[in-house]
Formats: sequence, structure tokens, C-alpha cells
Amino acid sequence: MGIIQNILNIPGWHTKRKIVVFESDDWGAIRMPSGKYYEALKTLGIAVDTSFYNRYDALESNEDLEALFTLLNKYKDKQGNTPVLTALSIVANPDFDRIRKNNFESYFYEPVTQTLKSYGSSHDRVHKLWKEGKDKGLFYPEFHGREHFHINRWMRLLRENKQYRQCFEHGFLSIRPDEMGIAAKSHFPAFDLDNPAEIEVQKNIVKEGIELFKTIYGYAPKLFVPPNGIVHREIENYASLLGIDYLYGAKRQAQPKGDGTYSRKFRYTGKRNKQRQLFLGRNVQFEPAKTGRPDEWNKALNGIDAAFQLKKPAIISTHRVNYIGFIDAQNRINGLQQLDNLIKAILTQWPEVEFMTSTQLGELIKKDKEMNEN
Repeated sequence: MGIIQNILNIPGWHTKRKIVVFESDDWGAIRMPSGKYYEALKTLGIAVDTSFYNRYDALESNEDLEALFTLLNKYKDKQGNTPVLTALSIVANPDFDRIRKNNFESYFYEPVTQTLKSYGSSHDRVHKLWKEGKDKGLFYPEFHGREHFHINRWMRLLRENKQYRQCFEHGFLSIRPDEMGIAAKSHFPAFDLDNPAEIEVQKNIVKEGIELFKTIYGYAPKLFVPPNGIVHREIENYASLLGIDYLYGAKRQAQPKGDGTYSRKFRYTGKRNKQRQLFLGRNVQFEPAKTGRPDEWNKALNGIDAAFQLKKPAIISTHRVNYIGFIDAQNRINGLQQLDNLIKAILTQWPEVEFMTSTQLGELIKKDKEMNEN
């Protein structure tokens, strides 16, 4: 067991139970609209091939979800529960037509259910499949944000930069500014701050996002994981008023001050803030699309072993991109094969394992802490 894995697992809540949680970001968010547009943007000289996200990630299709659910449904833990993805979900995407008609002066969004309609028959059952996955214990949506990008930064780049406008005309949010040679902050951290006044705007984004989440999924979210992990504490505090009990907790999580600088907050699984919201910290990485390694599953298995040796739940970070084949079917095949290897190995090595959602783990920790306090 490595030194870094030891450090990741020392602080926080402990248990003798072998608990595995799969936390997966970005569901519902647009990325590359199609392979055709990927090639078109390359022809225009846009460096889309600098990131595996641009190459493989896309709004999940019927086929993507069906293949994922078929795999997960093959396995059961000792209590009869299937492995389940806690799907951190984006509930809105840009309304490209309205933004264009308003000459890029104002931002407009559409619910992800509307975005799905624009993708046609390949995505016409996605909303239904999300709900079926939840009902079958395979896929449990929680809140990632309204959008997966910082609106003001993106709109400013659209107004000022030709390449960003070209990406827009292809239905693509664009690559990071530094990959285009632009001296600007990334637009992907949705809750980063360029000035303190944005806090009030972001509160409204969270409120609208949670209301939209309830409309789409039929229940209120309990977990909030901000895109790229960056968020001001006032947004977390406000989310508690909207029913968010559990938060993402990186070991040294960046909190923007609004002046271009950041403070670092030390967090871990089981820590609480003043609103008594509980932090859940990921301690295992499983990202086969990112690494391209055929043994990525074995690396993740070692991370799980490190967590269990120190009596910690294994909370696995695994993004949607690993399971998407809408642009490149081989990416989905590779990701699912590695996930299959990982789940099989988990059940073989730890027959007593328990698969949970992040929310179920949060509820378990909360109950345990309340018993110890009484």
C-alpha cells in the first residue's frame, strides 16, 4: 500500500464493513455532439484532439445506458444489491439558437430533456432509461449542477474569440482556453468566481438546477458535487436550505475568494460543516478512457484494497466518458470490459462487499455519528 493511498485514507469515518461506492460525473451534459463534428473542428485547426473528453465524451445514448445497465445487472453483492452508479447529473445545456439570435449578449438554457430531443432516435429513450436504472438499483442520479460551465466566462469567450464561435456553431462548448493559446481561466468549473457578486447569481443557478432536477427525476437530490470541485462555502451553505445534506470533499478543496485567489479547505469522508452537511471524499480512481491502460481496473482494485485495510469505504471516481460509445464504440467496449474486470475482482476478493450509492453511504455515516453523539 503506497504512502499517498495511506494519507488519503487516514482521516475521517471508519468502518469494518467493505463498502464500495461508484461516483460518476457529467451525466446529462453535452460534450462533443458527434464524430462528424469532431473531424470538422480538427479540419478548422481547433485542437480537439488534445483531450480524451473531446475525443470520446458525448451526451449518453440509449445504447450507452443499455450496455452499462446490462453489465451492472450481472452482479450482486451478499445482500442481493447490484453495483450502482451514483450519477452526478447536469440538468440543463445551452440553448444555442436563442443565444445566437440574441447576438451572444444574453445566455439561455434548455432542460436536458429538450437537448435529448435534438439528438433524435439514438437518444429518444434516455430519460426513460435513467428512471428505469434508478428503479432497478443500477443508476442513481444526484446533483452536479445546472450546467457544467461558468456562464460568464463562456459567453465572454464567445463574444471575443473566433475559435470559440466556431466551436459554438458546431454545438460544442469548446476546449480549455489554455489549449487554444488564450490567457483566460477555464470555463468548465461552473462555480468558480471572477468577482464576489457572482455568488448571488450562483445561488439562483443552484436553486433553478435543483428544481429542474426534481422535475426531470421526480425526487429531490441530497448530494451536490460541483463541476471540477470548485465552489464557495456560501453556495454550499445555501444548498443546505434546498435539501442538500451531502457534499463532495476533496482533501484540499479549492474555494474561490472572488479575486482570482483560492483558499484550501481540508476535508474528508465524515467531516461536517457548520450546517451539519456531511462531506464524502473519493479515495479511488477508475478512469480507463483517460489513462488508456488495459490494467486500469487492477490499479483501482489496489486503491480499494488500500481503503479497506485502513477501514474506510471505497468511493470510486469514474466519469461518464469511460462508458460512452456514441462517438467511438470501442471506447465504450473498453470501458465496460474494464468495469467488468473490476467488479468481478471485487466480488472475488471481498465476498462480503456491499455496493451502495453515495447517498446511502452518507445516511449510514450520519446515523452512526448521531448514535455516537447520544
